[in-house]
Amino acid sequence: MNTLFFPTVTLPASDHRRLERLAQRRADQGDVDARFLLSEINRAEVVPDRAAKLDSIVTMGSWVTFRIAWGFPHETRQLVPEDHTSERTQISVMSPLGAALVGLKVGSEIPFFTAGRTNVVKIERVSRGDPNDVVRALFSNPEVKGRKLLDDDDPGPSAA
Repeated sequence: MNTLFFPTVTLPASDHRRLERLAQRRADQGDVDARFLLSEINRAEVVPDRAAKLDSIVTMGSWVTFRIAWGFPHETRQLVPEDHTSERTQISVMSPLGAALVGLKVGSEIPFFTAGRTNVVKIERVSRGDPNDVVRALFSNPEVKGRKLLDDDDPGPSAA
């Protein structure tokens, strides 16, 4: 792989050790995606687990909003190490896309190979909390144009 065309990969020390063991075991069994993940791990800059620069980096457990080139809408999913994931909310780091996402920062793009073709993924946003945390959104009582979305003065419906 020519690293001149690939973005920088940054991993927290704990993710680096964990992913290296997982990917090596699978690569030894002939898993092509694990070999790609290993190549990404091997070129990664390893930083302390609490490094400030990790706030904009895709790490294990983070929620990442990304767009795959060729006109697909953006998606938000959580990066996890498991093979058995919830297709709608999670993506395994052992998948071609998951291996491509790990360690990238917001704004980065990288090619990955899946289903017989090369795609390009771009990182749009990274967060550590669930982006669909409805409870937090409800209790934050946000304002739109100076008006609260939840009006606490409203007594609610009344019987006639």
